[in-house]
Amino acid sequence: MAVGGERPIIIKRIKKGGGAGHHGGAWKVAYADFVTAMMAFFLLMWLINTTSPEQKRGIADYFAPASVSETTSGAGGILAGTALGNEGTKQNGSQSIVQDASPDVKKPDDGKSKEAAKGADTAADQIKQDQAKREAAAFASAAQSLRQALQDMPELAELSKQIIIDQTPEGLRIQLVDQEGRSMFNQGTAVPNDRAKLLLRAIAKIINQLPNRISIYGHTSAGSGAGGKADSDWPLSFARADASRKILLGAGVDGDRVYQASGKATSDPLYPDDPTLPGNRRIAIVLLREAPVLPPDRGP
Repeated sequence: MAVGGERPIIIKRIKKGGGAGHHGGAWKVAYADFVTAMMAFFLLMWLINTTSPEQKRGIADYFAPASVSETTSGAGGILAGTALGNEGTKQNGSQSIVQDASPDVKKPDDGKSKEAAKGADTAADQIKQDQAKREAAAFASAAQSLRQALQDMPELAELSKQIIIDQTPEGLRIQLVDQEGRSMFNQGTAVPNDRAKLLLRAIAKIINQLPNRISIYGHTSAGSGAGGKADSDWPLSFARADASRKILLGAGVDGDRVYQASGKATSDPLYPDDPTLPGNRRIAIVLLREAPVLPPDRGP
């Protein structure tokens, strides 16, 4: 009560709040839920874009209870156990989904194996090409050496016209052909004359410079057999090839290098238009295109 008519003094105290306001942590929980939901949403969008229609259908079937097949096995219903039979409950369940959704598994070295095989084939082809080039160069050098030897030796210069050198798919072929009045063998026999022996010895020197195996073929002309009978051309052509083989061996050619000696009679004439020409009577010596039997550095 005021004394002397004075008004009383009133003191009002205001209590401030606890200070939670916007500095509280409740909003963090809500924000975390929002971020989680957004992450799940984006994962779902990514899954939809990266899966095939078959995989989407499998995922949908997995989460849809209606896809569960009815069966009499187990307890029945949604929670029925998986049966061992093909028609059991949930027999097309999560296993098929995993198989559809999983990517194809490939061997990690499958690509490397193919590249390695391709590289090996390329290397093998390159080796074959290099070998063919070296072989062709060796054949050309041997042919040139033989021609030069025929020119340098006076006794062979006149006989050079009776030698034909060429390259065939079989190999380097050296042919000794008869000319009119210049035969390699006595008439109707397999006995080589001095002319044939001289040429064969010269050819043996060239053969010894290369490691290739050789084939020797004897040829006759029509009517050149004994008594002019065609049946005798076969044994005659073989006998001449074998006689040539013996002269080559006597001149230093290794017997292991002879692949074959055979007679062809008149079956492969040099001049098909006229099988009676003397040039059809010949001996063909072929250095074969193949891997050498002897090492390249082996001497004669």
